[in-house]
Amino acid sequence: MSIDKSLKVGGKLARPRNVFTRMERIKMLKEEGKWNPTMSVFGIPKVKSVKLKRKGKAEKKAAKAEAAATTEAASASAEAKKETTTAAAAPAGKEKAKK
Repeated sequence: MSIDKSLKVGGKLARPRNVFTRMERIKMLKEEGKWNPTMSVFGIPKVKSVKLKRKGKAEKKAAKAEAAATTEAASASAEAKKETTTAAAAPAGKEKAKK
């Protein structure tokens, strides 16, 4: 049986799966701490699927702005360090030339 075109995106499902295999459900129950090894594999309780939200355009712009601000701050601090090291090194060179 094939999957409809509307559900495919680049070889993966575009929507989150809401039906899991028995092993996937047991694994999720173990992670939640609700699985007991003495439980029967038949009649396993339902497990909610985790749906990831995609970032909106405003969130993406805010993230880019934050990244740019941190990059600018890092470059400014690097430049300040260079200036202090060159300023400290310059007088030492002049003293050597005077002797």
